[in-house]
Amino acid sequence: MTLLLFLLISILMSILSVLIKNRTIIKTMTVGYAFLHIWFTIYCWINLNKTELVYFTYNSAGVLLLSILSILALPTIYHGFIYTANDTPKRYGIYHSALIALMTFMSCAYLANGMTVLWIFVEATTLAVAALIYHDRTEMALEATWKYVFICSTGIALAYLGILFLGFIYGREDASNLSFSSLADIINQANPLYLKIAFVFVLIGFSTKMGLFPMHTVTIDAHSVAPPPISALISTTLMNVGFLAIFRVYSLFASSSILPFMNNVLILSGVLSLLIAAGYMLKADHLKRMFAYSSLENMGLVAIAVGIGGIGYYAALLLIVMHSLAKSSLFYQMGQLSRVLHSFKVKECGRYLRLYPAGALALLTGMVCILAVPPSGLFISEFMILKGLVYNNQWFILITAIVLLCFVIYAMSTRILHIAFSDPLVEESMIKQPDKIHPVESASQFIFLGIVIVLCFYEPPFIVDLIDQSIASLPK
Repeated sequence: MTLLLFLLISILMSILSVLIKNRTIIKTMTVGYAFLHIWFTIYCWINLNKTELVYFTYNSAGVLLLSILSILALPTIYHGFIYTANDTPKRYGIYHSALIALMTFMSCAYLANGMTVLWIFVEATTLAVAALIYHDRTEMALEATWKYVFICSTGIALAYLGILFLGFIYGREDASNLSFSSLADIINQANPLYLKIAFVFVLIGFSTKMGLFPMHTVTIDAHSVAPPPISALISTTLMNVGFLAIFRVYSLFASSSILPFMNNVLILSGVLSLLIAAGYMLKADHLKRMFAYSSLENMGLVAIAVGIGGIGYYAALLLIVMHSLAKSSLFYQMGQLSRVLHSFKVKECGRYLRLYPAGALALLTGMVCILAVPPSGLFISEFMILKGLVYNNQWFILITAIVLLCFVIYAMSTRILHIAFSDPLVEESMIKQPDKIHPVESASQFIFLGIVIVLCFYEPPFIVDLIDQSIASLPK
């Protein structure tokens, strides 16, 4: 009953963070939660494939993504402490309460072994994230929060329709059990039309979380106003929740006759995501929005990877891991950049290398990593995807993807190089004095980006084994 203990303690900590007005106690509890989460993740590794409380299984894919969340927990909390340092006690408590709740809901979503439980916790993440997006209490934050709640709720409703079509597989007798294991036993007896409809609804619905076309807009607006540490979670671990929901249904249906249909839908969605990301990044004038579209681009590549099959399955999960580390580093860096340059608008930013060398170096290294330029580990996963397209003779998709990736590289590199080296494109009188930042604040970014670079040359056996187990049931 370790999972039950983890849930009870997490809920208690979340509630107490709102009720208690003492910052020291809230800080202690939040850091304690991070260590609790790490301990729980280690327990899941030790008890891989064990089922607890009937509805949760410590499967390979879930534990892999849970591990990423555990790795990001402490730095996210640390940067959150800095961001909320001047908040009122009430706002400070709500922030950390919602943060604990969000990480708990995501953890449960990773480990859910059935569609209904997964759906419940994905919807729960919407409520927790909404409180965090609205943290600064501005008009833009309010607008982005309502958009997020409305579009995510609409998407989750569509995903629920997909779950209903899964229920039709049982006919009129017993539709009470929608666990992935029970569905796998009868999936080949189902009407392919129901399976196609269910997959399309699930893809559209959970793309609100994955940040994938066609429901990608919700995460873009949220990034613009959310605190940078929360943007780091939205763009990584929360997107991973959406990916895992879609991936579980894809894995479930992979043995059926609709596999080619699913592959085509995923590739189409991935290419359109790349197209939209490249187009908007070319005209981006807001740094956090640009990085949000970069996440859309990476999720598009993940969708294409799954769609091509074979080597693409491994590439997709490897890309998910490394994107989480690289993109979270860039969003952590945005918190420091905003205190130095006092703006996220590209034209108002500049001379970052002179003003804060450690931050500029982290930003430039993050740019290299997220754009998959060697020695970035993302280069390996993207190379696998392009290789898979060659094996499948999908030359049009290959050329389209390469061209769009070139636009993405140009758009991001020109903007970040301007911020690091050039002068702001505004009058000198409009430039505010930079705050002083201690270089230690950039330590977490250098550690994560260092891991991404190491993964270009060496993939630890435990990661390889976990990914291989996650894709073992898929067609070779």
